[in-house]
Amino acid sequence: MAEQSTPPVEPEGTGPGRLRVFLVDDHAMFRAGVRAELGAHVEVVGEASTVADAVSRIAATGPDVVLLDVHMPDGGGRAVLEAMRRSHPEVRFLALSVSDAAEDVIGLIRAGARGYVTKTISPDELAAAIRRVADGDAVFSPRLAGFVLDAFAARPDAPVADPELDQLTNREREVLRLLARGYAYKEIARELYISIKTVETHVSNVLRKLQMSNRYELSRWAADRRLV
Repeated sequence: MAEQSTPPVEPEGTGPGRLRVFLVDDHAMFRAGVRAELGAHVEVVGEASTVADAVSRIAATGPDVVLLDVHMPDGGGRAVLEAMRRSHPEVRFLALSVSDAAEDVIGLIRAGARGYVTKTISPDELAAAIRRVADGDAVFSPRLAGFVLDAFAARPDAPVADPELDQLTNREREVLRLLARGYAYKEIARELYISIKTVETHVSNVLRKLQMSNRYELSRWAADRRLV
């Protein structure tokens, strides 16, 4: 009687139907936690902590879904989206952030993300959100969905297009938002992992682009657009 062979056991995370997910976040401990929590649900095929690494590694691994942090020292999630959306339109992006600011949500969706959830989400909910994004659905944490509905309904208090805001880079917007919240230059530098000199340069660029003369005008401008 011929000996019956035992079918090979598939390694964890590689079974049929398991989604291939890539993590982009500049905090290593957070990436490790997400990887551990999602291990039973998806195959994590790679991770990156910078925009440049994310762009090259996503292109190399071809994941189904990218979990994308919004704010990172070198440009954040929007920069990754803008670099990838033309060359790899098949990859879907789900923003995963501590930020629940309207401009972050709307900015990432306009850049091409399929959803936006906050880091308070449970592992099971996150796994379900990833599956829905991979299937083509749009997914938002409940409070954030209203921002998107407002924006795309073109309400006056949440316009889809703002030519003045659109001329600012992602980093300039980050600096502007913190400045409008009352942060000193030194605090902004520490928050964004950049030098005080770089903060000063960004503020000068924002003032020039918006044709304003001081931070108080900028703060009022940001408050009027609910950027604070």
